Amino acid sequence: MTSPEYRAHFGFDIAFANGGGMHGDGFRLDLPSADLDADAIALLLVRHLGLALVESATLRDLEIVAEPHRGSRGVETRPAAADRRLVDLSHPIRAGLITYPGLPAPEITPFLTRADSREKYAPGTEFAMDVITMIGNTGTYLDSPFHRYADGGDLSSLPLEKLADLPAEVFHLTDAWTAERRGIAPETLADRDLRGAAVLLHTGWDRLFGTPEYGRGAPFLTGAAAAALVDAGVALVGIDSINIDDTESGGERPAHSLLLAAGIPVVEHLTRLGSLPARGARFTAAPPAVAGFGTFPVRAHAIV
Repeated sequence: MTSPEYRAHFGFDIAFANGGGMHGDGFRLDLPSADLDADAIALLLVRHLGLALVESATLRDLEIVAEPHRGSRGVETRPAAADRRLVDLSHPIRAGLITYPGLPAPEITPFLTRADSREKYAPGTEFAMDVITMIGNTGTYLDSPFHRYADGGDLSSLPLEKLADLPAEVFHLTDAWTAERRGIAPETLADRDLRGAAVLLHTGWDRLFGTPEYGRGAPFLTGAAAAALVDAGVALVGIDSINIDDTESGGERPAHSLLLAAGIPVVEHLTRLGSLPARGARFTAAPPAVAGFGTFPVRAHAIV
């Protein structure tokens, strides 16, 4: 079993030794444990905000709640060895699955049935061989640069260093976007060192996967945020939404264009990202090395 995580909910008033102050309401902060007092939490707040010359920090209406961590700076949670587990982050593929509205569903047909195979092998020995016909954009899949650019690297060119055993930086954003503000902005991703990491955007949209609602009003990564991730030197970007771009923007695809031009693979249609901590997991999403092909399903997973 994984140990429970806790967060503090509060308002605050901070005064600076050299004058001035700042105030906040409805603030939430990760806690290393549930038994901290207000003074200890105030110190964590100052460290999280990176403040200097603080004279006093006073908390208001403090409440400690059992809630998954969101990635506050200065609070590291490392699961015990006994808690180590694998988390499957992929949607199963089955015949007839609609991943993206308008794209064909996979078809699975037998090539060699078990009954027919009994005539080819020794008594008691049988096999099944099947043929699957599907578009590369099926289930949980990875985009290589070739998906966007004719001269970009295809699936066979991607180094495993960009696909396997990556440090995962998970942004839990289920309460950070609205129907009126669907785009994930660069400021939302600016509080961490992301170099070499798999940046995973947990929006909660995967709850609608396979329904008509999945394709409408989905959250996405803005072009400005994609540019910031390129500048940060990330290894891979994934999202649990229908697309990393806004599919209702009239055909513009800035996130794909910027990330894939920089050689950063994109994984779409992830699921169960809410099972991962903000930091500390290791992420893998390696497709087969298919030459001349741009996208393919992956069995994305994380070790926590």
